[in-house]
Amino acid sequence: MKKIILVLFIIFIYGANAKESTILFLGDSLTEGLGVSKKEAYPSIVEDMIQIKLKKDVEIINGGVSGSTTSDALSRLKWYLRKKPDVVFIALGANDGLRGLNLSQSQKNLEKIIETAQNTGAKVLLAGMLIPPNYGEEYSEKFKNMFKSVQEKYKLKFMPFLLLDVAGVQEFNQSDGIHPNAKGHKVIAKNVFEFLKKEIWGEL
Repeated sequence: MKKIILVLFIIFIYGANAKESTILFLGDSLTEGLGVSKKEAYPSIVEDMIQIKLKKDVEIINGGVSGSTTSDALSRLKWYLRKKPDVVFIALGANDGLRGLNLSQSQKNLEKIIETAQNTGAKVLLAGMLIPPNYGEEYSEKFKNMFKSVQEKYKLKFMPFLLLDVAGVQEFNQSDGIHPNAKGHKVIAKNVFEFLKKEIWGEL
C-alpha cells in the first residue's frame, strides 16, 4: 500500500510540473536579445503571452546566441534536442547574409538543421530574414529566396520576415540600427505569438 501511495505521489508531482509543450527558439543575437534583458527578449515575452492569453502551460527555450550562423547552430541544436522540444522555431541566417557568406552552403546548413529537428518528431517552423540592398540586388534577392526555397522543400509553416514592422524603424531599434530595443522585441513578440497561435494551436 505504501508503494502504491509513493508511486501516485510521484506521478502527481511530475504531472503537476509537466508542461503542455516545449518550444525551442534557435537563433542568433536577435533571438538571444542582445542589448536587452532575457525577460525583454521576444521568446520570453511570447512565453508570457501564450500562458496568459491562451492559458497554455508551455516552456520556452531561448536558444539564441550572438554571432551565430547556420553553420554553427547544428551542434547547438543537437544539445537542445536532449530536452525533446515539441516545436523548433528556426530564426537563423541573418549573420550569414551580413557576412556575405556562400548562400548555397547556408541553405545546406539550414536543411540539415531542419532534417535533424524533424527526425526527432518535432514540428519545425521557419522565420525568414531580409538584408539591406547595399549588399547588391542579386545577393539580397538570393538571400530572400533561400528561405522560401527551404520552406517549399520541407513544406514548413513560414514567417517571411522576423523583423516585420521593426527593421528600419528608429523607435524600435538600438543605436546600431540592427538590434531591436525592448520596444522592438515587443513588436516581434506580438507577430511571433500570432504566428504560433495559428500554426500550433489553430487559433485565429
